[in-house]
Amino acid sequence: MEKRTTFIGRNPSVLYFLVALGLFTALVTVMSEATGAGLISTSFVKTLGKTLCLCLIAIAMDVVWGYCGILSLGHFAFFGIGGYAIGMWLMYARTEIIVADSLAGQVIPPTPQEISDAIGNQIFGVVGSSDFPLLWAFADHLWIQLAMVVLVPGLLALVFGWLAFRSRVTGVYLSILTQAMTLALSLYLFQNDSGLRGNNGLSGLQNIPGFEDSGQDVVSVAFFLASAAALALGYLLFAWITDSKLGNIIEAIRDDEARVRFLGYHVESYKLFVFTITAIVAGIAGALYYPQAGIINPAEIAPIASIYLAVWVAIGGRGRLYGAVIGAALVSLLSSWFTGGGAPNIDLGVYTIQWVDWWLVLLGLTFVLVTLFAPKGIGGLFDKLVRKS
Repeated sequence: MEKRTTFIGRNPSVLYFLVALGLFTALVTVMSEATGAGLISTSFVKTLGKTLCLCLIAIAMDVVWGYCGILSLGHFAFFGIGGYAIGMWLMYARTEIIVADSLAGQVIPPTPQEISDAIGNQIFGVVGSSDFPLLWAFADHLWIQLAMVVLVPGLLALVFGWLAFRSRVTGVYLSILTQAMTLALSLYLFQNDSGLRGNNGLSGLQNIPGFEDSGQDVVSVAFFLASAAALALGYLLFAWITDSKLGNIIEAIRDDEARVRFLGYHVESYKLFVFTITAIVAGIAGALYYPQAGIINPAEIAPIASIYLAVWVAIGGRGRLYGAVIGAALVSLLSSWFTGGGAPNIDLGVYTIQWVDWWLVLLGLTFVLVTLFAPKGIGGLFDKLVRKS
């Protein structure tokens, strides 16, 4: 009789990951400025929190590409939509507090309409308007905007995926379509009449209403903990999906879609489910990322961002959830180091290598080398070391 194993027994890497993430989270929290230790600066805590959010979307990308075989070049669009959804509430609520404080000293109390007009002028004055677009109808309701973080990316992915998959668009053509969707969304958001302040985007997102008496050191740790919790839950969710019968089917679709369809499975439904659930997780990751970044603008949704995402997953190792985490964390932190002035420039005499300019060249070269000599990525190299030991 075949012995049944537990979920953790079949996937020990899940336990290892959660333990490592828990220890890392506790260590950063204890060493942060919020606890008084001050061994890790507030800005670096924010960098680590943002990195955890990027790891979460990298896992989503790994599931849709590494496991299901759909090279989506549009998942960062869902990430940005999540950021815009929560950013609208953050900007509205913060501006409302500022306006209320500025009008509080008047002899005649302002009417609700005057307060609303003042908020609109503060938010949209930068694009020459003071009227709230219909898009902002529920911007003052936190729970509705939180629902939008999930619903908007999910519905967009559902509609786009249904149209694409029912037409049986696959391979590079599907990748081009997802990239076109991202480009169209980005170009639309660049317009001042889009309702989201055009190229200016949404700013001041690090000022969280209700935390006025708390410093950024406390806020940064709170978002860091939330990001760690979201990454842990996302990892568990996708590990459970990929370990199930559903996971076997989507891997079979990746390897031989025609044969899976011949066996009687409705391939389009499985692909649509994976595309939609990963888009929702990407939206949640974006909603946690941009309050830590403090600003979001249409450039964040540009197609190049989704290409970077694919590079992270490829470097870390497709088809391995921990590989996606390794790739995203490594590239994100190295990017911050090279482009933030941490890496010393190299003086060659006739030419000085400035890493701010050369970082993307180094990243591209790394991607090429990994593709040629380690096609399974860093995760694949790690697997070989484990097997040898």
